[in-house]
Amino acid sequence: MDTTRLAGKNVLITGGAQGMGAAVAHYYAEQGAKVCVGDVNVDGVAQVADEITAKGGTATFVKLDVTSEQDAAAAVAHTVEQFGSINVLLNNAGINKPLFFLDITRENWQRIMDVNAWGTMNCMQAAARQMKAQGRQDYPYKIINVGSILSRDVFDDVVVYGASKHAVLALIKGGAKALIEHNITVNGYGPGVVRTELWEQLDKDLVAIGKFDAPGKSMDQLAETMILMKRYSYPKDVVGTAAFLASPESDYMTGQLLMIDGGMVIQ
Repeated sequence: MDTTRLAGKNVLITGGAQGMGAAVAHYYAEQGAKVCVGDVNVDGVAQVADEITAKGGTATFVKLDVTSEQDAAAAVAHTVEQFGSINVLLNNAGINKPLFFLDITRENWQRIMDVNAWGTMNCMQAAARQMKAQGRQDYPYKIINVGSILSRDVFDDVVVYGASKHAVLALIKGGAKALIEHNITVNGYGPGVVRTELWEQLDKDLVAIGKFDAPGKSMDQLAETMILMKRYSYPKDVVGTAAFLASPESDYMTGQLLMIDGGMVIQ
Protein backbone atom coordinates (compact mmCIF):
# COMPACT_ATOMS: atom_id res chain seq x y z
CA MET A 1 0.00 0.00 0.00
CA ASP A 2 1.17 3.52 -0.83
CA THR A 3 1.30 5.21 2.58
CA THR A 4 1.82 8.65 1.00
CA ARG A 5 -1.00 8.56 -1.56
CA LEU A 6 -3.21 10.81 0.59
CA ALA A 7 -0.44 12.75 2.33
CA GLY A 8 -1.51 16.34 2.89
CA LYS A 9 -5.20 15.46 2.84
CA ASN A 10 -7.10 16.69 5.90
CA VAL A 11 -10.41 14.86 5.83
CA LEU A 12 -13.76 15.04 7.64
CA ILE A 13 -15.82 11.85 7.38
CA THR A 14 -19.47 11.84 8.45
CA GLY A 15 -21.09 8.67 9.76
CA GLY A 16 -17.67 7.34 10.73
CA ALA A 17 -18.54 5.24 13.78
CA GLN A 18 -18.98 1.94 11.97
CA GLY A 19 -19.43 0.21 8.62
CA MET A 20 -18.18 1.86 5.46
CA GLY A 21 -17.39 5.16 7.20
CA ALA A 22 -15.07 3.52 9.71
CA ALA A 23 -13.46 1.36 7.03
CA VAL A 24 -12.74 4.37 4.82
CA ALA A 25 -11.36 6.31 7.79
CA HIS A 26 -8.87 3.53 8.47
CA TYR A 27 -7.95 3.24 4.79
CA TYR A 28 -7.46 6.98 4.35
CA ALA A 29 -5.22 7.13 7.43
CA GLU A 30 -3.17 4.17 6.21
CA GLN A 31 -2.54 6.12 2.99
CA GLY A 32 -1.33 9.21 4.83
CA ALA A 33 -4.43 11.33 5.37
CA LYS A 34 -5.27 13.06 8.63
CA VAL A 35 -8.81 12.04 9.48
CA CYS A 36 -11.57 13.51 11.62
CA VAL A 37 -14.43 11.05 12.09
CA GLY A 38 -17.82 12.44 13.03
CA ASP A 39 -21.01 10.71 14.13
CA VAL A 40 -23.88 10.97 16.60
CA ASN A 41 -22.34 7.82 18.11
CA VAL A 42 -19.50 9.54 19.96
CA ASP A 43 -18.19 6.36 21.59
CA GLY A 44 -18.00 4.74 18.16
CA VAL A 45 -15.98 7.51 16.51
CA ALA A 46 -13.74 7.79 19.58
CA GLN A 47 -12.92 4.10 19.20
CA VAL A 48 -12.24 4.47 15.47
CA ALA A 49 -9.92 7.42 16.10
CA ASP A 50 -8.12 5.53 18.87
CA GLU A 51 -7.63 2.51 16.61
CA ILE A 52 -6.16 4.69 13.87
CA THR A 53 -3.74 6.48 16.19
CA ALA A 54 -2.72 3.18 17.79
CA LYS A 55 -1.59 2.03 14.35
CA GLY A 56 0.47 5.18 13.81
CA GLY A 57 -2.09 7.25 11.91
CA THR A 58 -3.43 10.71 12.66
CA ALA A 59 -7.06 10.96 13.68
CA THR A 60 -9.49 12.87 15.82
CA PHE A 61 -13.23 12.62 16.37
CA VAL A 62 -16.22 14.87 16.89
CA LYS A 63 -19.90 14.55 17.73
CA LEU A 64 -21.77 15.22 14.51
CA ASP A 65 -25.49 15.19 13.84
CA VAL A 66 -25.47 15.96 10.12
CA THR A 67 -28.94 17.53 10.30
CA SER A 68 -27.65 20.25 12.66
CA GLU A 69 -26.10 23.37 11.12
CA GLN A 70 -24.28 24.01 14.39
CA ASP A 71 -22.81 20.50 14.50
CA ALA A 72 -21.70 20.66 10.87
CA ALA A 73 -19.96 24.00 11.36
CA ALA A 74 -18.37 22.77 14.60
CA ALA A 75 -17.11 19.56 12.95
CA VAL A 76 -15.45 21.54 10.17
CA ALA A 77 -13.97 23.95 12.72
CA HIS A 78 -12.65 21.05 14.80
CA THR A 79 -10.99 19.52 11.74
CA VAL A 80 -9.31 22.83 10.95
CA GLU A 81 -8.27 23.33 14.57
CA GLN A 82 -6.66 19.90 14.71
CA PHE A 83 -5.07 19.75 11.25
CA GLY A 84 -4.74 23.38 10.11
CA SER A 85 -7.23 23.12 7.23
CA ILE A 86 -9.80 20.90 5.58
CA ASN A 87 -9.44 19.83 1.97
CA VAL A 88 -11.64 16.71 1.73
CA LEU A 89 -15.17 16.06 2.99
CA LEU A 90 -16.64 12.55 2.75
CA ASN A 91 -20.43 12.59 3.27
CA ASN A 92 -21.03 9.01 4.37
CA ALA A 93 -23.77 9.37 7.01
CA GLY A 94 -27.08 7.80 6.08
CA ILE A 95 -30.08 5.89 7.41
CA ASN A 96 -32.79 3.66 5.98
CA LYS A 97 -36.14 2.32 7.15
CA PRO A 98 -37.96 0.29 4.49
CA LEU A 99 -41.72 0.55 3.99
CA PHE A 100 -43.89 -0.38 1.05
CA PHE A 101 -45.20 2.56 -0.96
CA LEU A 102 -48.69 2.78 0.53
CA ASP A 103 -47.31 2.41 4.06
CA ILE A 104 -44.89 5.35 3.85
CA THR A 105 -45.57 7.95 6.52
CA ARG A 106 -44.61 11.59 6.72
CA GLU A 107 -42.40 10.72 9.69
CA ASN A 108 -40.58 8.02 7.70
CA TRP A 109 -40.13 10.38 4.75
CA GLN A 110 -38.95 13.29 6.86
CA ARG A 111 -36.41 11.36 8.93
CA ILE A 112 -34.70 9.68 5.98
CA MET A 113 -34.70 12.82 3.84
CA ASP A 114 -33.41 14.92 6.76
CA VAL A 115 -30.36 12.74 7.31
CA ASN A 116 -29.56 11.55 3.80
CA ALA A 117 -30.46 14.60 1.71
CA TRP A 118 -30.42 17.65 4.00
CA GLY A 119 -27.57 16.19 6.06
CA THR A 120 -25.46 15.88 2.92
CA MET A 121 -26.33 19.40 1.78
CA ASN A 122 -25.72 20.82 5.24
CA CYS A 123 -22.23 19.35 5.53
CA MET A 124 -21.38 20.30 1.94
CA GLN A 125 -22.21 23.91 2.72
CA ALA A 126 -20.21 23.94 5.96
CA ALA A 127 -17.14 22.43 4.33
CA ALA A 128 -17.39 24.54 1.16
CA ARG A 129 -17.61 27.76 3.15
CA GLN A 130 -14.38 26.87 4.94
CA MET A 131 -12.66 25.74 1.74
CA LYS A 132 -13.64 29.01 0.07
CA ALA A 133 -12.29 30.99 3.05
CA GLN A 134 -8.99 29.10 2.89
CA GLY A 135 -8.45 30.35 -0.66
CA ARG A 136 -7.32 28.61 -3.80
CA GLN A 137 -4.61 25.96 -3.70
CA ASP A 138 -2.62 24.15 -6.39
CA TYR A 139 -5.01 21.17 -6.37
CA PRO A 140 -8.80 21.07 -5.94
CA TYR A 141 -10.62 20.72 -2.67
CA LYS A 142 -12.83 17.66 -2.74
CA ILE A 143 -16.33 16.84 -1.59
CA ILE A 144 -17.26 13.17 -1.91
CA ASN A 145 -20.88 12.10 -1.42
CA VAL A 146 -21.89 8.49 -0.84
CA GLY A 147 -24.76 7.63 -3.14
CA SER A 148 -26.19 4.19 -3.82
CA ILE A 149 -27.53 1.90 -6.49
CA LEU A 150 -30.72 3.69 -5.49
CA SER A 151 -29.30 6.92 -6.85
CA ARG A 152 -29.95 5.27 -10.23
CA ASP A 153 -32.92 2.98 -9.54
CA VAL A 154 -35.64 2.48 -6.91
CA PHE A 155 -37.26 -0.62 -5.42
CA ASP A 156 -40.81 -0.74 -4.08
CA ASP A 157 -39.82 -1.24 -0.45
CA VAL A 158 -37.21 1.54 -0.21
CA VAL A 159 -38.81 4.38 -2.14
CA VAL A 160 -37.93 7.08 0.39
CA TYR A 161 -34.33 5.93 0.66
CA GLY A 162 -34.18 5.92 -3.14
CA ALA A 163 -35.57 9.45 -3.24
CA SER A 164 -32.94 10.57 -0.75
CA LYS A 165 -30.13 8.98 -2.75
CA HIS A 166 -31.45 10.51 -5.97
CA ALA A 167 -31.17 13.79 -4.06
CA VAL A 168 -27.54 12.97 -3.25
CA LEU A 169 -26.89 12.53 -6.98
CA ALA A 170 -28.52 15.91 -7.62
CA LEU A 171 -26.23 17.44 -5.00
CA ILE A 172 -23.22 15.92 -6.74
CA LYS A 173 -24.25 17.40 -10.08
CA GLY A 174 -25.46 20.73 -8.74
CA GLY A 175 -22.62 21.07 -6.27
CA ALA A 176 -20.05 20.43 -8.99
CA LYS A 177 -21.48 23.29 -11.05
CA ALA A 178 -21.89 25.65 -8.09
CA LEU A 179 -18.56 25.13 -6.36
CA ILE A 180 -16.01 24.77 -9.14
CA GLU A 181 -15.43 28.53 -9.09
CA HIS A 182 -13.97 28.01 -5.60
CA ASN A 183 -11.72 25.17 -6.84
CA ILE A 184 -13.96 22.54 -5.20
CA THR A 185 -14.85 19.34 -7.04
CA VAL A 186 -17.86 17.21 -6.10
CA ASN A 187 -18.02 13.50 -6.89
CA GLY A 188 -19.40 10.38 -5.28
CA TYR A 189 -19.60 6.62 -5.28
CA GLY A 190 -22.61 4.35 -5.24
CA PRO A 191 -22.35 1.07 -3.29
CA GLY A 192 -24.80 -1.75 -3.78
CA VAL A 193 -25.44 -4.48 -1.22
CA VAL A 194 -22.75 -4.03 1.45
CA ARG A 195 -22.54 -6.21 4.55
CA THR A 196 -22.46 -3.63 7.33
CA GLU A 197 -24.38 -2.93 10.51
CA LEU A 198 -26.79 -0.81 8.43
CA TRP A 199 -27.62 -3.78 6.23
CA GLU A 200 -27.97 -6.14 9.20
CA GLN A 201 -30.69 -3.84 10.54
CA LEU A 202 -32.20 -3.42 7.08
CA ASP A 203 -32.42 -7.20 6.75
CA LYS A 204 -34.45 -7.36 9.98
CA ASP A 205 -36.69 -4.53 8.81
CA LEU A 206 -37.35 -6.26 5.48
CA VAL A 207 -38.49 -9.38 7.33
CA ALA A 208 -40.70 -7.24 9.57
CA ILE A 209 -42.58 -5.75 6.61
CA GLY A 210 -42.88 -9.13 4.88
CA LYS A 211 -40.43 -8.64 2.02
CA PHE A 212 -38.51 -11.76 3.08
CA ASP A 213 -39.72 -14.62 5.23
CA ALA A 214 -36.58 -15.17 7.32
CA PRO A 215 -33.50 -13.20 8.43
CA GLY A 216 -30.43 -13.45 6.25
CA LYS A 217 -32.25 -14.11 2.98
CA SER A 218 -32.20 -10.57 1.61
CA MET A 219 -28.49 -10.36 0.82
CA ASP A 220 -28.26 -13.88 -0.59
CA GLN A 221 -31.32 -13.44 -2.80
CA LEU A 222 -30.18 -10.08 -4.13
CA ALA A 223 -26.73 -11.50 -4.83
CA GLU A 224 -28.20 -14.40 -6.75
CA THR A 225 -30.79 -12.51 -8.75
CA MET A 226 -29.48 -8.97 -9.25
CA ILE A 227 -25.70 -8.82 -8.86
CA LEU A 228 -23.70 -9.89 -11.91
CA MET A 229 -20.74 -10.90 -9.74
CA LYS A 230 -23.07 -13.15 -7.69
CA ARG A 231 -21.89 -11.93 -4.30
CA TYR A 232 -22.63 -9.06 -2.00
CA SER A 233 -19.83 -6.74 -0.96
CA TYR A 234 -17.98 -5.73 2.17
CA PRO A 235 -16.55 -2.32 3.14
CA LYS A 236 -13.15 -3.45 1.84
CA ASP A 237 -14.67 -3.51 -1.66
CA VAL A 238 -15.53 0.18 -1.41
CA VAL A 239 -12.48 1.79 0.18
CA GLY A 240 -10.32 1.79 -2.96
CA THR A 241 -12.77 3.92 -4.92
CA ALA A 242 -13.21 6.23 -1.93
CA ALA A 243 -9.43 6.70 -1.80
CA PHE A 244 -9.23 7.33 -5.55
CA LEU A 245 -11.77 10.13 -5.26
CA ALA A 246 -9.78 11.73 -2.43
CA SER A 247 -6.44 11.37 -4.23
CA PRO A 248 -4.72 13.48 -6.89
CA GLU A 249 -5.64 10.78 -9.41
CA SER A 250 -9.19 12.19 -9.59
CA ASP A 251 -8.25 15.88 -9.75
CA TYR A 252 -9.75 16.27 -13.24
CA MET A 253 -13.12 14.80 -12.27
CA THR A 254 -16.23 16.54 -11.03
CA GLY A 255 -19.97 15.86 -11.07
CA GLN A 256 -19.55 12.09 -11.29
CA LEU A 257 -21.07 9.16 -9.39
CA LEU A 258 -19.02 5.95 -9.65
CA MET A 259 -20.94 2.72 -9.07
CA ILE A 260 -19.34 -0.01 -6.91
CA ASP A 261 -22.10 -2.58 -6.94
CA GLY A 262 -20.85 -5.78 -8.56
CA GLY A 263 -22.87 -5.00 -11.67
CA MET A 264 -26.33 -4.23 -10.27
CA VAL A 265 -26.64 -1.01 -12.26
CA ILE A 266 -25.11 -0.84 -15.74
CA GLN A 267 -24.67 2.75 -16.87
